[in-house]
Amino acid sequence: MPFTTLPGGSASIRMWADPETVEQQALEQLRNVAALPWVHGLAVMPDVHYGKGATVGSVIAMRGAVSPAAVGVDIGCGMTAVKSSLTVEDLPEDLGPLRAKVERVLPVGRGMHRGEVDPSGIAGLRERGWYEFWKSFDELHPAVRREMGRARKQMGSLGGGNHFWELCADDAGAVWVVLHSGSRGIGNQLAEVHIEAARNLPHNQDLPDPDLAVFLTGTPKMAAYRHDLFWAQEYARRNRAMMLALTVNAVVAQFRGRKVRWEEPISCHHNYVAEEEYDGVEVIVTRKGAIRAGRGDLGIIPGSMATGTYIVRGLGNATAFNSASHGAGRRMSRNQAKKRFTVEDLAEQTKGVECRKDSGVIDEIPGAYKDLESVMAAQSDLVEVVAHLRQLICIKG
Repeated sequence: MPFTTLPGGSASIRMWADPETVEQQALEQLRNVAALPWVHGLAVMPDVHYGKGATVGSVIAMRGAVSPAAVGVDIGCGMTAVKSSLTVEDLPEDLGPLRAKVERVLPVGRGMHRGEVDPSGIAGLRERGWYEFWKSFDELHPAVRREMGRARKQMGSLGGGNHFWELCADDAGAVWVVLHSGSRGIGNQLAEVHIEAARNLPHNQDLPDPDLAVFLTGTPKMAAYRHDLFWAQEYARRNRAMMLALTVNAVVAQFRGRKVRWEEPISCHHNYVAEEEYDGVEVIVTRKGAIRAGRGDLGIIPGSMATGTYIVRGLGNATAFNSASHGAGRRMSRNQAKKRFTVEDLAEQTKGVECRKDSGVIDEIPGAYKDLESVMAAQSDLVEVVAHLRQLICIKG
């Protein structure tokens, strides 16, 4: 689908979504972003929907500036997926015990490990620079320095909301592990501290939305944010790597005596910042609910609890700043979903998937999300499909 261009302020708005299907609040957010004097360009993904400050599903390229609220509070949130040598024929008919086995090693929701998990004791976890990573904790913003103990215990935990762990099968029957999580509490705290700091800067006092406050390159505030931002992105990456190793080992334990092989994991952030160049201009690119889809980049685009996931390869479309959607995207808020759907609806829409089917996850019901197939069709010039997965087990907080 060709993109649609909407008039902006400092920059045009390139949309890979039908503007008629986007809520007015989100369109207003997009116009506010495009009006910022630092914006070089704005690309809107087909999963776009209303968010805090900036819409989820937007890619913002700025010259010499970055908006911490446009990054979001779950810094480094993203996906990891890995294909195994197992097939669906190898799995037991009742997947409940396997789900329970994974849940015993994977804290969810507000849960965390009882103590710090030693990565050297986890089979298959090849993390480097662990000591140096934690040593740099003391260089983070002073407001979070008392949180090291909690951050260490949360390393290797899922969180709640739309975060998930899944066992999936592709169309050829191969079994995959897929998970979605971010930087947990420490990322949220760092984001909130810097969002508040940006709001109080003089150059941000006349913005159309205070949540779009920016830091400017060359200033101490920007340097401090960039340091904490990149640390939190690294925390999120390590968090997913640890969860993957812990849960892969739990799956393997289900097949004792059998050699299970795993391919190289695919991993991608979808709430993050990167320094890139477009049109001969060096820009700071914020992807909020979007993955990098440079030519050859592998990515992961999930739907919801029972509507499948796509493994994709980027086509390198520079007009979209080498990006693609991060998922199907919500079509209604969590409160709307809770009012609209029942536990019976949840059970019906997740039929065939081993997962929670109670009131605690109604806001994550498939019906609360956009149609994944339509989202994929709208970005055929951004990515190509490598594999299509369907959920067998879905674990949520």
